[in-house]
This record gives sequence, C-alpha cells and structure tokens, in this order.
Amino acid sequence: MRATTVTAGGDRIRWVELPGEEPARVYVHGLGATSPAYFTEVAVHPLLAGRRSLLIDLLGHGLSDRPTDFDYTLESHADALARALESADVTGAEVIAHSMGGSVAVVLAARHPHLVSRLVLVDANLDPITPTPGAGGSSGIAAYGEEEFLAGGWEEVRDRVGPGWWSTMRLAGREALHRTATHLVRGTVPTLRELLVELRIPRTYLLPEADGPLPGADALTRAGVSVVPVPDCGHNIMLDNPQGFVRATAAALRHPPGRTA
Repeated sequence: MRATTVTAGGDRIRWVELPGEEPARVYVHGLGATSPAYFTEVAVHPLLAGRRSLLIDLLGHGLSDRPTDFDYTLESHADALARALESADVTGAEVIAHSMGGSVAVVLAARHPHLVSRLVLVDANLDPITPTPGAGGSSGIAAYGEEEFLAGGWEEVRDRVGPGWWSTMRLAGREALHRTATHLVRGTVPTLRELLVELRIPRTYLLPEADGPLPGADALTRAGVSVVPVPDCGHNIMLDNPQGFVRATAAALRHPPGRTA
C-alpha cells in the first residue's frame, strides 16, 4: 500500500499498487466504495494485467483519510487525486472510473490534462440529479441535510443499500459520504457532460445493456465518445459481469493513443 499527503492539514490518500509497464492505469471507485474491493479482480485479468496499476481510494473513502473539514466537491476530489498521482510520478494515465469516480475523472482530465491520456467511464454520472428522499444512491443521501444525515439518516441509508454496498460504504466518513453525494447530484458548471464532450482524448462510456440507450448518446458519439453497452449486469458492471467488463475495457484501451477530433 502507498500513501501521500494531499491537504494542508496532512490528510492522506492511499492506494494499492500493482507493478507493471507505463503508462499507468488508475482505477477509481464510486460513491461509498473502495477501489481494491471493486477492481482488483479485473486489474489482474490477463487482458488487463501487465501495466502499472493504482487502485486508488478518494479522500473520505476506503483506505484513505476521512477529514471532516474537507468540502468534498468534485473539483476538490479531482485536485486531491491529482496531487496523489503527481506524487506517484504518474503522467498520461489511462483512467478507469466507476460512477461517482467517473465524474471525478472527467473533472480531473479537464483540470489536469497532463495526468490523463484516456478515459474509460463505467456508468458514470454526467448530469445533475434531483435529490429524492428514500431513493438509493446519491440522490437519497443528498435528500438529507448534513446534520440530519449525521444524526441518524445514515442508518436509514445503511438499511436501504443492503449488506453488499454497506460493506464498503461503512468505511467512508459520514461527512465525506454526504458532502460527496450532495455535490455529485448538483454536478459542475459547465456540466460533466459538457466537460466530457470538450475533452480531446480517447473516451469510452460503458453502461449496462439492460438500461437501454444512454440519454444523449448520439451527441456523445458525434463528439468522439465511444458508448458501449455491456450485457448481463447492473450498475456495478465490474462486479456483475467481470468478463464482459474486462473485454469492453480492454477493447477501449486498444484504440491507438492520441487526441480525438
């Protein structure tokens, strides 16, 4: 395990690193998750193995520190991740990022372009979401005020998400979980979708085939984003169908490097 300080207060981001060739691959988890739990199996698959791989936990999640004075905006997450990657001498990484992590990865590529050579987004959030009481995921968490969430709302979320997701969500700081969810549903200005369209690197968006066409897929495709449905899975594609995820990701990473039109 490796770690580096990413805030003035000394808070540290940690990651599991697998040795291999450059350029590095960086795996980034979703809300309330942890990259080693979600990506180790696929990172060592023969179709993806052999590259230096950083399975990194965003601040407030998993193995990383959980400061209560950090704002956990998508921009702050991206900047903290950038400091971690720079400390690890990573440049031009291939970033594979799930859900909320995909949103952070888009912001990372926009704000720190020297760090990212291509993106594989795994059912990532691209648009603002309306907070919805009782819903699963970020919209349900963001429906609470922070004090309400800390006072007991987190227990309701625990009961809704079930033991699988809670096994990693329980490792996240409660302030971190709520603030990250709140900023995720608000999105960014310009929107994440607009930022993604403007990037000039190879970009692939994986989604569950059963979810049907991705809204706005035609515009993304015109902008050079490959939109790829993956069969036999739900939102956690890499857990539900590891073989399908690996095949789709390996295909995305085989595209010749360089900037798209």
